[in-house]
This record gives sequence, C-alpha cells and structure tokens, in this order.
Amino acid sequence: METVTLLLFLGVLLACVALKLELLLALAAGYVIFFLYSRKKGFSTREILQMSWKGIQTVRNVLILFLFIGMLTALWRACGTIAVIITICVRFLQPSAFLLFAFLMNCGVSVLTGTAFGTAATMGVICMSISGAMGLNPVLVGGAVLSGVFFGDRCSPVSTSALLVSELTGTDLFQNIARMVRSALVPFCGACAVYFALGMSTASGGGALPDVESIFAQGLVLHPAALLPALLVLVLAAFRVPVKRVLAASILTALVLYLTLQHGSISGLPVLLFSGFHLENQQLEALLGGGGILSMVRGGAIVCLSSSYAGIFEKTGLLHSLQAKIERLGKRRAFPAVLAAGTATALVSCNQTLAILLTHQLCGNLEDGPALALDLEDSVVVIAALVPWSIAAAVPLSSVGAPLTSICAACYLYFLPIWRLVSGGGVKSAYHTSTSDR
Repeated sequence: METVTLLLFLGVLLACVALKLELLLALAAGYVIFFLYSRKKGFSTREILQMSWKGIQTVRNVLILFLFIGMLTALWRACGTIAVIITICVRFLQPSAFLLFAFLMNCGVSVLTGTAFGTAATMGVICMSISGAMGLNPVLVGGAVLSGVFFGDRCSPVSTSALLVSELTGTDLFQNIARMVRSALVPFCGACAVYFALGMSTASGGGALPDVESIFAQGLVLHPAALLPALLVLVLAAFRVPVKRVLAASILTALVLYLTLQHGSISGLPVLLFSGFHLENQQLEALLGGGGILSMVRGGAIVCLSSSYAGIFEKTGLLHSLQAKIERLGKRRAFPAVLAAGTATALVSCNQTLAILLTHQLCGNLEDGPALALDLEDSVVVIAALVPWSIAAAVPLSSVGAPLTSICAACYLYFLPIWRLVSGGGVKSAYHTSTSDR
C-alpha cells in the first residue's frame, strides 16, 4: 500500500506539472492522499491532525523568519540597497568575462538576500538584459545566473533553506555556514574557471552596457549609505549574532534609510512591509518591485504543507522500507546515500522544501547533526534546482527569461555534489559509529 500511495502522489505531481497547475494544489491533493492512507492504517482524524501539527512545529522558527525576510526584502528595495549593489557591480562588467561576472554578482546578491528567487528577479534580470545587448548565449547566461542564485540560497545567513536545515538537524546556523564555505571552495573555483573560459570563447564583444544607474535614479536616491543594511548582515553574521537579531537590525537600519534617504512616508510603511515595494515607473517596477510579507505567503504555505507530510510520514512509517534501503547504502559512506535520497525526493517533490524534509527523514539515522546538515546542503539543496519541473529551477529561469536548458550550464550545482563524492564526503557516519559503540 505504501508503494501505491507514493506512486499516486507522484502521479498527482506530474499531472499538475503537465497541466501547469499551481503547485499548492498538488501539495493539497497530496495531503488528502496521505490523510486517507493514514486513515486506512487505523489512525483517527484527530491523530492525523496532530501528526500534521507536529510536522509544522518543526519549522515554526522558519515561518517566523519568513515574516522578517519579507519585510527585509521590501525595505532593501525601498531604501536603495539592492539598486546600489547592482549599480556598483555593473561598473565592473567586461563582455569577455561577462559569464564569470554574472555568476559572481548573483553569488554576492544571493548571499546578502538569502533568496534564490529574489536574486533572480533583481540581479538575474539585470544580467539577462545586459547579455541580450551583448549578443551572448542565453543558455549559458541563464546557467551562470542559476548557479549564482543558489550559491547564496545554500549558505547565506538569511537563507530559508539554510535555516530549515539548521532547524531540522538541531545545529548552529553559522557553524553550518563555515563548513559549507569549506566544502564549496573547490566547486566554486571550478565554476569560476569554466565560466571564465566559456566567456572568453563565446563573447562577441559587441553591444553597449545599459546605464542602470540612470534607470534607478529615476525613482531612488543612490547613495553609498544604502549599503549599510547589507553590510550589517555580513558583519553581524561574522560575529555569529542570532539570525533574528541580524534581520531585525538590518530591517531597522533600512527603515531609517527609507524614511531619511528616500524620504518615504511613515503612513505608507504598513503597505510597504506587507505588500512590498512597488513603483509606477514600469521599467523600475520590473527590476525592483516586490518583497514584503505577502511575497512569503506562498512559500510559507508550501513549507506548512510539506512539513505536515513529514509529520505523517514519521508516525505512519510510510517511508520505513525506503529508509531501510538508504541506511544500508549509507553504512560505509553516508554522503552517497544522502545524495541518492535527495535526488529521489527532489524528482518527486517539485520543490526544495519538501525535498529537504523528506531527505532528512530518510537519512536522519545516518549521521550526527553537523555532518548531516552539510550533506543535506551539498546534495538535495542544490539538486532540487536541477529538476526542470521543480519550482527551484523553473521560477528563477522564467523570471529572468532564460530557457530551461540553462540547467545544463549551471555547472556549480553539478560540481558541488560531484566534488563531495570524489573527495570522500561522509566517509564515517554517526550510524556506523553508533553501531560500533554497541
């Protein structure tokens, strides 16, 4: 019955992808499927709801941080932080090295913002518009952008996926980030080398760079002080200040800059914080519009539904047979087992959040918290962005106007798990240790 249930869920997901229906509908239908499965297993409605609530409770801190991040992204747009970052980065562009710069700029912005989607909608859009003027291959540029936006989505102190992994594994976020930086060094350098070589060999050298500074100046005051909210995140994160305090400090700083530097109105703050930053100028709106608590509602709903699955799976034992196979695979080396589980869950879940939750549930017995956190970050977190029907890949690429085939050029996302495999990641697991201790 377990196999039939999972296949039915997979069928619903694939049908929604084929019909281009909203992912939340597929997840809601999946909840009904797992609810009925639980009833068939003899659980009461009250017990199933308690399972669901238990799953949601595991990510309650992430949901609270969604509110902070929504306000932060709106204020960063409104006070000029994003515009100034983009303006400074664009000054250093050279056509022959554009792919490398596109990768690096999206890496930088995604580390600052912690969101792949937000980075794609800002720096990614800028990079694609500039590459169009240069006559560069959109597949390659899209791949560089996709690699860059998930660089920070993986290891930013304000990344929801990093926060989720930290919460699930019971580990310290900043210690996780330190380990992630070390494991990503070789893949990052390899991606830089590939994008530099591709850029040198494919750049046409033609076309003029658009004057983004004059575009932004139509609606914002561009001043170096607007960098303070972003710099504050980096400085406080370096001192390992708790994430909520980091976000609160950056929000307050951006709020002051919005009121003083951009002459924003206090009366308009509730609308700004809730619905995001929006401008009447359509060109500016396309580049900077967005953010706000409302922008996080859909993501929050996905997280809630996904985490409710995890509660049901844990109590009903739906994944026990698969978990046993994963544990056998991971007895000698944990990372290949985590990578296999992450790939499978990414293929069936269509979103990064559920893939992380399911992989953690399948592999939770393989390693201790810090080791498992790193293996999750180096596998399922990036693998989810390589699945064409996953929103992790489709949303960033569609927002920048790049083809789905750009996934093939997202070399950093391939290099990271491959490097962990060949470098011996997860050689000794907690599972193995606990077995020997007995």
